Amino acid sequence: MEHVVTDVLVVGAGLTGLMAAHVLQERGLGVTLVDKGRSVGGRLATRRIGPGKADHGAQFFTVRSPEFESWVDGWIADGLVYRWSTGWSDGSLVPATADGHPRYAVQGGMNALAKHLARGLDTRVGVRLASVNPDGGGWRSEDEGGRIYVSQALLLTAPVPQSLALLDAGNVQLEPEDRRLLEPIDYAPCLAGLFQVDGSVHLPEPGALQQPGAAISWISDNQRKGISPDAAIITVHAGPDFSRRLFDRSDAEALAELEAGLRPFLDQQTVIVEAQLKRWSYALPTVLHSDRCLVATGLPTLVFAGDAFGGPRIEGAALSGLFAGQVVGERLSAPSAL
Repeated sequence: MEHVVTDVLVVGAGLTGLMAAHVLQERGLGVTLVDKGRSVGGRLATRRIGPGKADHGAQFFTVRSPEFESWVDGWIADGLVYRWSTGWSDGSLVPATADGHPRYAVQGGMNALAKHLARGLDTRVGVRLASVNPDGGGWRSEDEGGRIYVSQALLLTAPVPQSLALLDAGNVQLEPEDRRLLEPIDYAPCLAGLFQVDGSVHLPEPGALQQPGAAISWISDNQRKGISPDAAIITVHAGPDFSRRLFDRSDAEALAELEAGLRPFLDQQTVIVEAQLKRWSYALPTVLHSDRCLVATGLPTLVFAGDAFGGPRIEGAALSGLFAGQVVGERLSAPSAL
């Protein structure tokens, strides 16, 4: 039976986990990331469809803090990230309204950012943890394949309901106050439709519209966005209420509803060549924890982090990872941890 020994086991290789891993590695700590997905990135997700590609999770990000700005400046300098827009139309086909915050996209799609951050990290995908348990002053975790991970610290960056389920599987008892703070954290789902089209698409500049609160909350043309030069692939996101209503429907039923929302922006002659559906169960945090992370009490170093901590969206996930990495690093560097 294989044993992996590391200073910190990070569960979830989305943006939060990747950012935290960089902070920890810079401190000289050993870090292993595990993720149940087939690729790193979580909602930094890009999918091929026909000869093109589309972002089907996160579509862009903004920068409002100096901590995140320093990272984004580096990604821009590397030619990885570019400025896409300063705002979106509300669906009325009038030009986007600028609000002073540039919207950034990633060359080749959002997942390219995750792959960039994963370079040089011990990242293992397709790994589902079965249980985690305190073990002396650290943690012993086991995946479904029987592999054992021994670590001093455990950093959980998956959606909080999944993290709590993992702890419950190992009968890990959180302090009542910690559980009281974590259990209310909630998320809205999102259905994402990807449509390869042949023909004209009429979306306002820069090829996207945003309709918060509407049944169809987002439509974007990935070709005009610049990540799908060989085919027009349209991403359509359903809003939270619409997504809840359709979530358990068949792919064909859900795609038909999403296509109906897209049709007003297509010529009558435009043909949908292919359609794919992605279900995001935990797309948008709706009930957040006020701090950037939560450190469990009464257990070996256990930290919860993610986009539901301190602020949602891409920047919130990144800042939570940076902060959680600092917190874990400081705890492992403290005399009591030696």
